[in-house]
Parts: sequence; C-alpha cells; structure tokens
Amino acid sequence: MVKPVIPIRKETPGGPLPLIPNTLSAVHGRTLDRRQRPLRDLRISVTDRCNFRCTYCMPKEVFDQNYPYLAQSELLSFEEIHRLTTIFVSLGVEKIRLTGGEPLLRKNLETLISMLAKIRTPQNQMLDLTLTTNGSLLSKKAALLKEAGLQRLTVSLDALDDVVFKAMNDVDYPVRDVLDGIEAAQKVGFQGIKVNMVVKKGVNDHEILPMAKYFRNRGITLRFIEFMDVGSSNGWNLDQVLPSAEVIAKISEEFPLEQLDPNYSGEVAQRWRYQDGAGEIGVISSVTQAFCHECSRARLSTDGQLFLCLFATEGFDFKTLIRSGRSDLEIANAVMQTWSNREDRYSEIRHLHTKDLERKQRKVEMSYIGG
Repeated sequence: MVKPVIPIRKETPGGPLPLIPNTLSAVHGRTLDRRQRPLRDLRISVTDRCNFRCTYCMPKEVFDQNYPYLAQSELLSFEEIHRLTTIFVSLGVEKIRLTGGEPLLRKNLETLISMLAKIRTPQNQMLDLTLTTNGSLLSKKAALLKEAGLQRLTVSLDALDDVVFKAMNDVDYPVRDVLDGIEAAQKVGFQGIKVNMVVKKGVNDHEILPMAKYFRNRGITLRFIEFMDVGSSNGWNLDQVLPSAEVIAKISEEFPLEQLDPNYSGEVAQRWRYQDGAGEIGVISSVTQAFCHECSRARLSTDGQLFLCLFATEGFDFKTLIRSGRSDLEIANAVMQTWSNREDRYSEIRHLHTKDLERKQRKVEMSYIGG
C-alpha cells in the first residue's frame, strides 16, 4: 500500500523555498499537478476506527473483532497534524476536512480543532475548517466542536426509515439519534450543515423522496452520492449505481428544481435549488459524471500516508519524514514534488477499464483515508 519515503527536492525551480520565522512563506502561485490542478483541499483522517459497519465502507465480514486497527503510536499526534497542516496551507491549501473512520471517536478531538482553527493562510485568512461524521456522537460533542472553532459539519445519513438505516449501518443504530445530533448542532450555532446520503439501487433508493421532504426548509443541504467502488471490501457492483440524473429527475417531479452554479472551481457536488425557495440539494456523481479534471484534493491518512486520489492504491510516507527530524522546508518540498507528479484520474477511466482495474489493483479502504 505504501511507497518508500520519497526523495526530498531541496530547491524549487525558482531557487530555495524561502522561510520566515516559525512558518513557511507563501509560494508564488499555486502548487499544480501534471494536469494543472491546484492543491487546495486537504482531508485528514484522525482515526481508522468507526462505531458503524456501513456495508459500503466497513462491512462486518472484513472489519470484524479481529481486524488489525492501527496502534496509538502509529497515529499522527495532534502536534504532527498541526505541523503538516501548516505546511500544506503554505502551499495553497485553503480547506481542511477532518474525517475517519468516525472522527468523533478520536479522544479530545476538540483540542486538535482548536489548534487548526488558529492557522492562517499566507493571505492571513481563516481556513475553511469542517468535519464529516456519522452523527452518532454529535449530540454530546456539538457544543465542544463549535467552541473549539469548527466552522461546518457534514453528517452521513442514508435513510429515514429505521429498518433501512439500521440495515445499512449494520449495528442497529437508530435514525432518531442522528437527527437529534443534527438538531443539537443547529442549536449551538452550526449553519449550512450538509447531509450526505449514499444511494444504492434496490437498497435505499426509495428513501430519496422522504429524505428530500424531511430536509426541505430546514436550512440543511441534502447531497446524494452515487455508490462508488472505494476500497476493495464493499462489494461494489455497477448495477447498484443509481445515476444522479435519475435522482434529480425523481425529486424534480415532486419539487421542481433548477441548477445552480458551483460555489467555486473544483466543487465536486452539482448544486440544485428548489424553485419554491425551500433550499438546495446536491449530487456527487463520481461514477457517471467524473470530475477528475478539477479535483484539488489530497488525503492524509491516520498514520501519515498522503494519498492523491480517493481510489488510490498507494500512499506517500510523510510520517517517517516528520519523525526523522526533517525541516518544514524539506517536508514542503516533498509535498510539492509529490503533487507536481500527480496525474490521477481514476473516475475518468473507470468505465473503460473497470474489470481490469478491479482485477489488477487493490484500492485503499475509505475508512483509512476518509471519504
């Protein structure tokens, strides 16, 4: 899964990367990959553990009681995450998303959030600091997260029907507790909460309209995600993919929709608003409408491996770099070298080579690098 420590480039094309006291200075222009995509978003997995066993992510038959989770010593410490984040921000990253596993299982996560919230971009702007959660611990944690400086939340919820939802999370967890967590987050001041629903044809697609009806007029953006072939354990089958176009058509029959422009270049979700002003929804269509050409995301695993694609088969070992006494400058140059060599476009070629890709490549699991 993991490549050896990558070589360190001592200089950028314009000479050594300058430093100012205690931090990296801004790099002139963005860090671009081989397809001219900027490095703008960093997803940081803070734990490989989860209290759900969602069938499309951590199925029980693989992630059972004998599954070898990472030891505490293998995890990046909060200080290491903060240091790496500061370096990434100096290279153009503006958005940080904390993921897992289930990130709220990481003890004292609010301490890390408080540390990250103090980081500023080279233009002295605050980071867009957000977190994705299954919502199971949100009622208990919402106030602490808000006080620590977390700006936004995304909650995963795949159905309103308890029977369907419990079958999908596979640990008998009730819908009501997730909804209570969302309401608790709204009460402490979180705005613009997003709810992600992974749609599997024949499993929970009949829940599309009930979900849309429930979250309309609540100030929450509901997003529908096509069932993706992330990792090698979720039994992905193209026949279970419901194209996002069909989701939009189904909702629009009941509640007419109109498409919106993206909030920014590279936004993965297509935006749609209800014509009656009841809010908006989004669709994420990695299978049927690949967005590789604008992807600006890197992913840092729980143990410090950098992955350049959600469907990657290998990572780059930054934990070894940071624990071997390398300077911020050396690590920054390693990031730049890694990203500048990037040419990943799995979703664009999937439909042409799906069988070959499935046979030849074992992709990293979503629970290891986050969604």
